[in-house]
Amino acid sequence: MGTVARQKAGPAQESASMMLRQRLAATAAASVLAAAGLAAGTGTAQAATAHPAAAKSVARAASCSRAQLPLPDPSCTPGAYNPAVTQATIGKTICVSGWTATVRPPTSYTNALKVQQIAQYGYADTNPADYEEDHFVPLELGGAPRDPRNLWPEPRYGSQPSASKDSVENKLKKAVCSGRVGLDAARSAIVTDWTTALSRLGL
Repeated sequence: MGTVARQKAGPAQESASMMLRQRLAATAAASVLAAAGLAAGTGTAQAATAHPAAAKSVARAASCSRAQLPLPDPSCTPGAYNPAVTQATIGKTICVSGWTATVRPPTSYTNALKVQQIAQYGYADTNPADYEEDHFVPLELGGAPRDPRNLWPEPRYGSQPSASKDSVENKLKKAVCSGRVGLDAARSAIVTDWTTALSRLGL
């Protein structure tokens, strides 16, 4: 009796077992496909992140060197002059109180340029507030106001921050306007190395 019951139950158990195995196999297959889909999606996202936007970012970062900090890369920021300012015109331009305010570009221009140049210089810190969009040849010495060749994101941090250059610029302007130093000599000294400009000119 018991043997017959077990024999009758056998096919039902086998059928149930087969259905269970099929469901498990389907579930496993779905899991594999889902995992593959997620992996593919992740790979696609990573590829999208790395190319082409990141590649362009790397290219921009490599376009200007930070090797000469606190000086800018001379190939990116060689400096440029305002043609209206010469030795003969300093009495009507840079030596007039408040004159630089009349030629200083708006922050809407310099801030946008700063963001672009931070990327070009490849700074790890990309917070614009940590940089001064500096006129390499200062407006106080007749530097070009809007020329990108005369503007660069100078760090506000480090052993020679932008504030240190500002004080050098002010001293050079006073020396030029007092007649102690010629305009061309002051410009040459600050472009060569603003950190030694005063000592080079005996100031």
